[in-house]
This record gives sequence, structure tokens and C-alpha cells, in this order.
Amino acid sequence: MLNRDTGEIKTDKNGNTVYEVTISVEDEFGRIELVKIGITGEPPIKAGDAVHAVGLLGYIWEIAGRWGISYRATALVPQQETASV
Repeated sequence: MLNRDTGEIKTDKNGNTVYEVTISVEDEFGRIELVKIGITGEPPIKAGDAVHAVGLLGYIWEIAGRWGISYRATALVPQQETASV
């Protein structure tokens, strides 16, 4: 959602709905981090699925001295479907 007050839905440049999915990522040291990934179209996943982020890109941003990384993927698919992608 782009604006909770007005109910405006976030869309991409082509007018398609953008979904933000929060996933947990574990590194090789066992540290876990929550990451939001934006994708176009509703992903075919459900809570608890192990997923593969197809075409994952990170964009660094900075506003008023704060910075972060925004993530975008072309698709999020269940891990078992990764072999066919």
C-alpha cells in the first residue's frame, strides 16, 4: 500500500500492483534478518514456504542522512519450483 490514509495501492510504471513480501534470511553464521522484497503480481507462496527470489536486485537509497537497501525481484517462487525456473 502506498498511502494507508487514502488506500492508494502501490503500482509499477506499467500500472501493475506491487506486493511487498517480508522474508527471513539466515546467513552462514546463523544470523537471521528480516528482508522486504517488492515484486509485481501476487506471489504463489504462503507463510512458512522456503522461497527462491528470481532476479533479485538491491537498490541503495539515502534520504535526509538515513540510508538503506530496497530489494526487488521478478518473482518469488516456492523452493521446490526453483529447478524449473
